[in-house]
Amino acid sequence: MLNRKWKYPVVFSSLLLVVAACGNDTEPEQNAEENGEEITTEAEDQELIVYSSRNENFTNNLLDKFEEDTGIEVLVSHLDETAVNLIKEEANNTQADIFISNEIGGLEHLRDEGLLQGYTPEGIETIDEDYRAEDNSWIGLSARTRVLMYNEDLIDESEVPTNIEALADEQYAEQFAITRGGNGSMIGHVAALRQEWGDEATLEWLNAIRDNAGIITSGHGDIRRAVGAGEVAFGLVNNYYYHQQIEEPVDNNVGVVYPDQADGEMGAVINAAGIGMISEAPNQESAEQFFEWIMIPENQQAFSYDSMEVPLNPEIEAYENAAPLDSYNIQDMPLRELGDMWEDTRELIEQSGLDLEIG
Repeated sequence: MLNRKWKYPVVFSSLLLVVAACGNDTEPEQNAEENGEEITTEAEDQELIVYSSRNENFTNNLLDKFEEDTGIEVLVSHLDETAVNLIKEEANNTQADIFISNEIGGLEHLRDEGLLQGYTPEGIETIDEDYRAEDNSWIGLSARTRVLMYNEDLIDESEVPTNIEALADEQYAEQFAITRGGNGSMIGHVAALRQEWGDEATLEWLNAIRDNAGIITSGHGDIRRAVGAGEVAFGLVNNYYYHQQIEEPVDNNVGVVYPDQADGEMGAVINAAGIGMISEAPNQESAEQFFEWIMIPENQQAFSYDSMEVPLNPEIEAYENAAPLDSYNIQDMPLRELGDMWEDTRELIEQSGLDLEIG
């Protein structure tokens, strides 16, 4: 099982090793053989330290499977969007080996800062170059698309906005929900809009939706539940939240609109979840083993299925009810470009008054 409080056990075990070493100069293998004990295998001695910005419900099964398959102990810390800043703060004293991220912008930002290291595992060609770093220091594994989920009891599909820009229109005031500005998917979405519209138009849009929104939540799970319960007519979410809501036993009378699909429109904005290898990782060999392991098709599929996202490997079947990426128009922006805009996008969101955090 995963150790949620890993720092103290790691330090404590290290101290025990130091004390043991000072008190006995004999090789541990020799002691074990003399006492008739079984010598610990290399895998049993290994560990992998993971920082994750993904919901633990999306990662626990995956990391448990890695432990079972490899014998490497996984020590994970769930940090939401604070993970990027923590990795930057620890740059001169790296604590983690792998970063599992909810979005690509933060991963590419860390690479730009020199905080990720390249590694090319077997099977990397199954992920298109648009969805991985130039040096393969991060790899996207599953995609999410920004959609409008609506309550079919409150609004007809024909009345739902067909493009994201329309959320700024007064006719939709108080009818929809959005997340706080610091949500990783919101940051990625705004970065894509900056590339499409420019900063001035994007700032105007942010100001408008801040005032227009009926509800501003901390996360998308709150939005899907609010839409399902009829608290608002529709909400801006990642498409897998729609997949989750239709499987609820109640409040599941919801539909979805993929926006910006008309001729001349930009297409739906996508982002991806993935993994990054942290520079100067304390457990380099384990980090490399994780990169190799995650590229096995069944493990790529496991990464996406608990979150109901769409695998970026086109050979892997998507979760039931999840529309494949080639079934709708997507904005033409390589996800690695999100990294160049990550810091500036947070500043623009803050300038708009759409709070990065909700107290």
